[in-house]
Amino acid sequence: MWKWEVEEPRGTVVVVHGAGEHHARYEWLAERFNEHGFDVIMGDLPGQGRTRGKRGHIPSFDYYLDTVEEWIEEAKASQMPIILFGHSMGGLIVIRTLMERKPTMIHGVILSSPCLGLTAPPPKMKELSTKLLHRVIPTFSADSGLKTEHLTRNEEIRERYSRDELRVKKVSVRWYQELMKAMRLAHRYPEKFPDIPLMVLQSGEDYVVNKEEVRAWFDLLLTQEKYYKEWEGLYHELFNEPERKQVFRHAIGFVNLLLP
Repeated sequence: MWKWEVEEPRGTVVVVHGAGEHHARYEWLAERFNEHGFDVIMGDLPGQGRTRGKRGHIPSFDYYLDTVEEWIEEAKASQMPIILFGHSMGGLIVIRTLMERKPTMIHGVILSSPCLGLTAPPPKMKELSTKLLHRVIPTFSADSGLKTEHLTRNEEIRERYSRDELRVKKVSVRWYQELMKAMRLAHRYPEKFPDIPLMVLQSGEDYVVNKEEVRAWFDLLLTQEKYYKEWEGLYHELFNEPERKQVFRHAIGFVNLLLP
């Protein structure tokens, strides 16, 4: 767990990164929130970044929820309002944490291209084989299929990520099945999502997440204060795109409405 702190903070933003990456890819975002008076707490999810254990593997999705709960508890220590931010799989983790663990002191949620469906799911035969293997050899791993050119149009970020030694390129069959299960549960029980102000920022040209699935989930929410913004032409990693300053202005504008 890492902290980016400021003097006299207005609140704390807890950042949850996506699949195959790590918290350090969000330093630019942390610095921007710092500039607007917010402490930032984030870390590496189990099986990713510098954490221990098999890379790209989790026995259960609950391991992610447990980890994010720890970050939230750390944020609560300051007795300041908390904003949850999750990108891609991190967005799904935030959703499932709010649905299952019901943490308190959360004043708002920002989801960036949340993983609620895949743009290119595996063929049916491969899907069937993962269902069989995850019960017999749960740690069996295969290529994740994430391509750097599909994540962002920012050439500098692409190059840096392609050389990133902490990048996770393979995932286990158990990880994949747990991911699919988490997405199904999010869609099946939208009423379990708490009535907390929500902003969804969705990539318009997303080669990772199925944006139609994201919008379908959003439309079913009973949340009274919710906002959806689709960024036409932008790739999956909105906060790494050439237009990321504009994207951030929307995010901080939402936060400023909640915490003027």
